[in-house]
Amino acid sequence: MIRPILLTFVCGLMIAQTPQQQPPQPAPDPAQPATVFKGGVEVVQAPVLVFDRDGNYVDGLQPHQFHLFDNGKEQNINIDVAYQPISLVICLQSNAHVEGILPQVKKIGGLIAPLLIGDQGEAAVIAFDSRVRTMQDFTSDSEKITKAVKGLTAGSYANHMIDAVSAATRMLRTRPLNRRRIILYIGETRDIASETGLREALLELQYANVMFYPVDMSRMFSTLSAKPDPGRQDNRPPAMHPMPSGVPATPTSVAQMYGIGGGGRAEFIPLMVEIFKDVKAIFKDNPVEAFTKGTGGTEYTFYKQRGLEDAIQKIGAELHSQYFVSYTPNNKNEGGFHTLEVTVGAYKTQTRPGYWLGTK
Repeated sequence: MIRPILLTFVCGLMIAQTPQQQPPQPAPDPAQPATVFKGGVEVVQAPVLVFDRDGNYVDGLQPHQFHLFDNGKEQNINIDVAYQPISLVICLQSNAHVEGILPQVKKIGGLIAPLLIGDQGEAAVIAFDSRVRTMQDFTSDSEKITKAVKGLTAGSYANHMIDAVSAATRMLRTRPLNRRRIILYIGETRDIASETGLREALLELQYANVMFYPVDMSRMFSTLSAKPDPGRQDNRPPAMHPMPSGVPATPTSVAQMYGIGGGGRAEFIPLMVEIFKDVKAIFKDNPVEAFTKGTGGTEYTFYKQRGLEDAIQKIGAELHSQYFVSYTPNNKNEGGFHTLEVTVGAYKTQTRPGYWLGTK
């Protein structure tokens, strides 16, 4: 009786110690709703541009020249002076409203590899109207990128712009952390009927360390139709603008908050805080500006084919002139919005204005 009992015990022990096979996990579907982030961030990435007094990019700087402050506290940062490869999602509006512009957009596929991603980069292509369609998954093959862009066709009149940005962000989250994550958006500044909220999409962008570069179609449409662009021309009186709590809606404060007359990233910070508090009326008609300023990108516009090509060339020059700064915050216990400031001697710098750190 002893041997059968011992054999049973040994077999049971072996079974208990045998690793259990886990069912394969399905690949993430960019068209599905995104996960809502509630925690903090482990590593913050802050691509930095450095300018001289004439506005030219400054190259050849050394890591010891950089100082980064998170909520006023200096951080122990890593500076990669070597070029960091790019993962890019090209996000293209292809609804019926922009059908007359698609022939121009279709011509830019051949510019992506030489001007934006380079030899070590990769790009994916998505198109959207009421749906978000993956035209090409990540590839380094310039011919596949060009073919995907040329394959654009106009769809419905819906414009799920925020849903498309959210889908592009989820695609970029699958890329290695040592790659720069970029969205090139070509479309209008407005959104119509997206299921994803502005706050949720902006949080996703920031947590994934994605930079957003839009090339707007909206100004060209306003020129051709001779009507003011609702996303860029704002004739409402100051009192009708939604403002953060405690901030009066004066002409000066509205200009600073909404970028009217050249409001910059510093003035955008109070408004960004209100976005993260889910004040839904803010930037309802122009989420593109919120994504651009909130991630440290630059917004461009175009009227003709040459203008679109010039915008892509300028974005490429900016991406290839950035210094890649990363760090683990030493003040993770501070929930809420964290402001970022980078100093490099007497030079002017440009980076993302900050990020939202959720309480754990």
